[in-house]
Amino acid sequence: MQTPQQSKDDDTKREQEEQMRRDLLATVLDTAARERLSRISLVSPERSKQIEMIILRMAQSGQLRGRVSEEQLIDLLNQMEEAEGKSAPKKSTIVYHRRKGLDDDLDI
Repeated sequence: MQTPQQSKDDDTKREQEEQMRRDLLATVLDTAARERLSRISLVSPERSKQIEMIILRMAQSGQLRGRVSEEQLIDLLNQMEEAEGKSAPKKSTIVYHRRKGLDDDLDI
């Protein structure tokens, strides 16, 4: 069981890590890409976190040359979509076959 002091320390540590992550993203992403990522986070927070983690990993490993533009972010999103499409099974669809000629509404 955590004491209130430990809980407070954990909260401040988490806040510091979150601030460092935001600062690093601000330096890596250009303005348009940062705006697009914030709009994505409004719609799908988990997808936004995935993208942020990928971008941070790329920045830390030295794979990024300069700032990430909006076009590069869109390419990354498309690559993620293709990768998820290959790994995830297709969604099943339901097809309704309506019989023509049978109409219970008319009693003639």
